[in-house]
Amino acid sequence: MDNIKNAANYVSDTVKSATATGSKEANKQVAKDSDASIGTRASAAKDAVGDKFDEQKHDKSADVNKEAAKH
Repeated sequence: MDNIKNAANYVSDTVKSATATGSKEANKQVAKDSDASIGTRASAAKDAVGDKFDEQKHDKSADVNKEAAKH
């Protein structure tokens, strides 16, 4: 039963990581946009850093759940 739960958590964390990656990339593009205001660019840069943190957190959690599901 725990293997099923770990497998489901692995899938969930993988999806969350992919979502954070997409958001991070979008925010990076806004931060680089010279037509955007400095406030918008700064906010997007800050959000990209937060998205990177979330991406790494979900990747690590997915790895743990993947290994746990194998056993």
